[in-house]
Amino acid sequence: MKQEYLKQDATGLAQMVARKDASPSELLNVALELAATHNPALNAIVVDGQDVARRSIDEGLPGGPFTGVPFLIKDLGMAAVDFPTSNGSKLSENMRWPVNSAMFERVRDTGVVTFGRTASPEFGVGPVTEGQVNGAPTRNPWNLDHTPGGSSGGSGASVAAGIVPAAHGSDGGGSVRIPASSCGLVGFKPTRARLPSGPLAGEGWGGMAIDGFITRSLRDTAAFLDACTGMDSGAPYTAPPMAGSFQDALKQSPTQRLKVRFLTTTLSGDPIHQDCQDAVLSAARLMERLGHHVEELQIPDSLRALDMMHAWTKVVACGTSLSVSKALAGQPLDRAQVDGVTWGAVAYARDVSGEDYLDSVNEVHAFGRRMAHLMTDFDVLITATLGQPPARIGQLKPDNDNFWEYRNGKGGVFEYSPFTAAFNATGQPAVSLPLHWSANDLPIGVHFAMRFGEDEALMSLSAEIEQAAPWFDKQQEIIARLNPS
Repeated sequence: MKQEYLKQDATGLAQMVARKDASPSELLNVALELAATHNPALNAIVVDGQDVARRSIDEGLPGGPFTGVPFLIKDLGMAAVDFPTSNGSKLSENMRWPVNSAMFERVRDTGVVTFGRTASPEFGVGPVTEGQVNGAPTRNPWNLDHTPGGSSGGSGASVAAGIVPAAHGSDGGGSVRIPASSCGLVGFKPTRARLPSGPLAGEGWGGMAIDGFITRSLRDTAAFLDACTGMDSGAPYTAPPMAGSFQDALKQSPTQRLKVRFLTTTLSGDPIHQDCQDAVLSAARLMERLGHHVEELQIPDSLRALDMMHAWTKVVACGTSLSVSKALAGQPLDRAQVDGVTWGAVAYARDVSGEDYLDSVNEVHAFGRRMAHLMTDFDVLITATLGQPPARIGQLKPDNDNFWEYRNGKGGVFEYSPFTAAFNATGQPAVSLPLHWSANDLPIGVHFAMRFGEDEALMSLSAEIEQAAPWFDKQQEIIARLNPS
């Protein structure tokens, strides 16, 4: 059973359950065995909910697209009464949510068997998962000396290792796409407000944060997104309506050849690692072979990506400070309770006035309009997902209490991850696809973004790419290496 489990995506496992080739309990037992084997090295799963999982099976699972499939949710947000959380921080350790989020209930209704939470950095800040609350860094199955990314790093590591075929993530600055890139997986960020955020929140980080999924296959991503798409009651805004569904889009090739632009630099014209350049150039050649019209993008001075990145830093600092204040509930903050980056964010936020904050939100939204104007001339923008291959453990450890330097300084976050946050700022749909590996066998994702609301077009293009350059066999290499028969 274990070897068959490891060969399947979530859709395949659900089909096994439907055919009665496996029971939900049998699949859960395999997932728990794999977790026990690999989690000591990976440090990916930080909340054990197997008793809740067994109870959900005994009580009867909903009939959905993933009935009986083992699943994990991120230890950040995703309010779920039965699963305590730390939100990646000692300040919130073992906190209980009073109600389920709309997102959790929609995921639960797919029929998955959720058996735990996965590691996140403190309050989701950073592209690595090395917060002190989890005791040790979360590591990448492809190479334990490297990060699986952040902030959904535990989810990425769990899926890449084969513990589960898919897991929940959330994305406020690339936190689904960065782990997908780092772990050789699919990470699709839908258009802003395509998925629900309530009832405990209206939006995250000025509208930049959204939930999502980390999977091995596009068909799993499409089915999860279809199950969860749609505003929740009282949402302050919603995404443009879709003509059909993500699964419909998956079955359709793009209706016309697309105008594609690619970048082998950052959005500000700065250099990126050669391996990441090679990934982009390879993807551009693939798009040409598929018949699309491909050109290198000339970045206009008017885009001013750095202005957005600096504004983004202020918004996230204020959001982090708010999370800390809520967790403290009026108590003073002890420096030892938080990571250096969190301490620095709180200190930095004190100097951000109300006017500064609103000006920063306006700059983030203005960048979205500048990007929309730029993309009137083409359909798709291709970049690397990250500016470098997956970082070594400790390279971006969140112990720097100079928040501005950690994010914007030499060797900082935005040098490492210069692309993903831009599309949280704009709200556009974007996806990281596992199309490249470095010479030393580290995954390097390629990032595709389309115009606001064009989720279906992006899914159709992604499906065309998956068919032309399938990645399943490469993903199975690490699963087979970790799980010899």
